[in-house]
Amino acid sequence: MPLLNKLRTVTPGGSGGDPAPHSLTRLRAALTVFFALDGFLFAGWVVRIPSIKQQTGASESDLGLALLGVSAGAVVTMTLTGRLCRRLGSHPVTVAAGVLMSLSIALPAQTHSALALGLVLLVFGIAYGGINVAMNSAAVDLVTALRRPVMPSFHAAFSLGGMIGAGLGGLVAAGLSPTTHLCALTGIGLLVTATAGSVLLRHPSPASPAAADTARSGPGAPPAERARLTRRTRRLVTLFGVIALCTAYGEGALADWGALHLEQDLGAHPGLAAAGYSLFALAMTAGRLTGTTMLERLGQTRTLVAGGTTAAAGMLLGALAPSAWLALLGFAVTGLGLANIFPVAVGRAGALAGAAGVATASTLGYGGMLLGPPAIGFLADWFSLPAALTTVAALAGAAALIGYSARRAQEPSADHTTADRLAADR
Repeated sequence: MPLLNKLRTVTPGGSGGDPAPHSLTRLRAALTVFFALDGFLFAGWVVRIPSIKQQTGASESDLGLALLGVSAGAVVTMTLTGRLCRRLGSHPVTVAAGVLMSLSIALPAQTHSALALGLVLLVFGIAYGGINVAMNSAAVDLVTALRRPVMPSFHAAFSLGGMIGAGLGGLVAAGLSPTTHLCALTGIGLLVTATAGSVLLRHPSPASPAAADTARSGPGAPPAERARLTRRTRRLVTLFGVIALCTAYGEGALADWGALHLEQDLGAHPGLAAAGYSLFALAMTAGRLTGTTMLERLGQTRTLVAGGTTAAAGMLLGALAPSAWLALLGFAVTGLGLANIFPVAVGRAGALAGAAGVATASTLGYGGMLLGPPAIGFLADWFSLPAALTTVAALAGAAALIGYSARRAQEPSADHTTADRLAADR
C-alpha cells in the first residue's frame, strides 16, 4: 500500500493527487528544449534560402511558389495533428514531429529544381506544423498542472532558438556548403530530440481538467446542453485564433518589409535597416521572458489589452516616424507589445478545447503570418509602404478589443465547464 501511494504521487495526472514537482520540472525543461529546437532549425533553414535559390536556379517567382510548400504543409497538418494528439497523446506526437523536422531539414540541399524544392519543403512544412501544434498542446496541459502562466517562457525559448540559429547560420554560411550545414542541423536536431524526447516519452502529459469536464458533460449530459457548450467553446476558440492571426500578421509584415521601409522610405544605411527586424525580435524575446511575471500581476485579459495597445502605438510610430531611429524605437515597442499575445491566445484556446483548440488557434495564427507580407505588398502598391504598415497597428488594436470582448463572452456562469472557468480571466 505505501508503494501504491508513492506511485500515485509521482505519476502525472494520476488519481492519487497532483503530479510530483520534479516530474513537472523535467517536463517543462524538455518542452522548453523542443520550442528552442523548433526556432533553431527553422532559422537555420531560412538563412540558407539564398544559397538554395542559386543551387536550384529558381527565379524569384519560382522560389516563392516553392516556399508555399512550407505553408501548405504546415496549415494542412495543424488540424490533423490536433486529432493525433487527442488519440495518441501530445508527447509522442511532439517527439515524432521533432524527428521528421530534423530529417527533412537536410532535404532542400539535395534538390536541383524549383519543383523538387517545393516537394521537399512540403514535407518540412508538415513537420513544422506538426511539432508546433503538438508541443503547444503539451505546454497547455503542463501550464494547467503547474497552475502558473508560464506559456510565454516556452515561446521565449522559440525566439531565442531562432536568434541563435540565424546567428550561427550567418557565421557558417560563407564557410560551409548548404549540404554540410543542413546535414549538421539534422544531426543536432536528432541528438536533441533523442535527449529531450526521452523525458517526454517517460512522463505522460498531466491530465487536463477539460478531459474530465468533457466526460461529465458528454454522454451523460442532455443533448441541448452539450450542443450549447460546444457552440460557446468553438466561438471562443475562434476568437482567440483571430487574436493569434492579428499578432502573426505583424510578425510576418515586419520580417519581410521592415528593412525595406527603413532603407527606402527613411534613407537608412543597409546595415541599420537590417538591424530593424533584429531589434524587433530581441524586444519580443525580452517581452516573453518577462511574460509570466506580467500575467501573474495583470492577468490574461489585461495582458492582451495592454499588449495590443502597446503594439498599435509602437507600429504607428514605426510606420509614420520621420527618421530611422524613431522608427527603430517603434519597432522595439511593437515587439514588446506583440510578445505575449500569441502565447496567451494559444494557451486560452487550448484550455478551452485541448489539442483541437491549439490546432485551430495555431492554424489561424500561421495564416496571419502568411497573409501579412503579400497584403502589405498589395497595399504598398495601391497607397505607400508606410500607409500599408499601419495595418499592423490596426490589427494589434483589434487584438486588444477582441481580447476584451472574449473576456466578457467568457464570464463564468453556473453551466460553464471547468476549462471555461480556468481560461476566464480575473
